[in-house]
Amino acid sequence: MDFYITTPIYYVNDKPHIGHAYTTIVADALARWRATQGEHVTFSTGVDENSQKTVDAAKKAGQEIGAYTDHMAETWEAAWRTLGISYTDFIRTTEERHLEVVRDIWGRLEAAGDLYKGMYEGLYCKGHEVFIKESDLVDGLCPEHKTAPEVVREENYFFKLSEYQEKLLEFYNAHEDFVVPANRFKEVRAFVEQGLEDVSFSRERKEGRAEWGIPVPNDPHQAIYVWADALVNYITVAGLEGWENHPADVHTVGKDILRFHAVIWPAMLMSAGLPLPGQVAANGFLTVDGIKMSKSLGNGVDPLDLAARYGVDALRYFLLREVQYGEDGDYSELKMKERYNADLANGLGNFAARVLTLAEKEGKLPMGLQTKESTQAFHAMGRTVREKMSAYKFSEALAAIWDAIAFGDRYVNDKKVWEIKDEAERREILADLVALLEAIAAEVAPFMPETAGKIKAAIVADGDSIVAKKPDILFPRIH
Repeated sequence: MDFYITTPIYYVNDKPHIGHAYTTIVADALARWRATQGEHVTFSTGVDENSQKTVDAAKKAGQEIGAYTDHMAETWEAAWRTLGISYTDFIRTTEERHLEVVRDIWGRLEAAGDLYKGMYEGLYCKGHEVFIKESDLVDGLCPEHKTAPEVVREENYFFKLSEYQEKLLEFYNAHEDFVVPANRFKEVRAFVEQGLEDVSFSRERKEGRAEWGIPVPNDPHQAIYVWADALVNYITVAGLEGWENHPADVHTVGKDILRFHAVIWPAMLMSAGLPLPGQVAANGFLTVDGIKMSKSLGNGVDPLDLAARYGVDALRYFLLREVQYGEDGDYSELKMKERYNADLANGLGNFAARVLTLAEKEGKLPMGLQTKESTQAFHAMGRTVREKMSAYKFSEALAAIWDAIAFGDRYVNDKKVWEIKDEAERREILADLVALLEAIAAEVAPFMPETAGKIKAAIVADGDSIVAKKPDILFPRIH
């Protein structure tokens, strides 16, 4: 394993929405890009099943909880397959391999003296599956879920997070890019500098609450708190020995779960005597027509519906091009159509059709770039894509590819290939254009794998020559 990247594991109380799809497509583009650099990639995603949300959703659906989680796990896995997600491991937190690792980590925290039993009284947000402070509420409600938290008083195991404040700050200072983008890291530092409180790491197991989940070792009356179990999935995928040798290089997350990944998770690993991940990359939220998605408004966007209407690659392209990574982004039908028609139908699709139609008529062509001008455009594209992908600037990486497409279009127009009578000159220019198109397909592959595959399939090597065949229209215009 040269590169290990993860998405969060998602709750199974509902099906994927466009926000989940965005985080996962980002991770997939990074995983595919690293593979094109010759690295062996481990890419994990999955579902978090040991949650009170799961219990409530199963009851609401009138299903036995095991059958419900099996069905929902398949729903999520099928969604990612449809969206071209190239994961190497899909983990479920009900798997035996995960339970074994969770028990091991719990034992390590206990052996370090970082777990203790105490009485907890406080406010619990079921939406977050987390205890929250009264100062975090707005008009008595969780600001994100707009629901009143439960008042909970019960005996729990606590993790001594307060003991890790200085150690975390030392680690942050030594690893300046541990959280990206930088403004999110600033928020994490400020949160830790204010002082950390010990956190509840279990819930009482009783009828109606915490009856589902992993029992605390040697204390069956307590269930391990969902986050204390969920974060460990990253070790489960690698294996304990694997994690010790190569922890995750990148955890991709939404900004709403950044504190869990950049504060609690590193502290757990320090306590367990295990290495920390290389980086936590946090994306912003997606709104719909400028309005936050919510069940009450019914304005959620189904990524599978979009993929069915526009194509998987068009959806992937829109999300990676339209949204500046780390910032909040917005989806609208109008923006989607504009991007589709301008960038895909009139841009990449039109350029590919022009080049391959002309090349098909010519027959066999020389292989590779032929002129200095096109070679420079090729190298500029590759150099910029590498630079931008390394900095999570997906939109700018795609812009560099579209600059090469624009160059190719100008090249076709300027040379007027169809008017050139000299066969050698015509063949050289066409060979140049085909090689440039092939290079564009290679660069666009991590973002739009299906489209890249269609272009590559249309250009076939024949000894020292290539033969091109025009494919079906890649992106039919949408009206």
